[in-house]
Amino acid sequence: MTTTLTLRLEDSEKQLLADYARAFNMSVSEFVRRSALDRIEDELDLQAWDRAKDEHEADPATLSASEIAAKYL
Repeated sequence: MTTTLTLRLEDSEKQLLADYARAFNMSVSEFVRRSALDRIEDELDLQAWDRAKDEHEADPATLSASEIAAKYL
């Protein structure tokens, strides 16, 4: 199921989106949807990275690939 979202843009912004989407053979709707979802994914990836970095800094012990294989395989 899909839904409609209204977006207010200046005419120049609308034209820019349309031109960009056309250059990549996409509809404006597809371009805006992909861009928004990609942005969310990037933010979630950054949050996961920050958590992993904090965990590593708290306990910097690491395992080699062979140690991981021996432990989990």
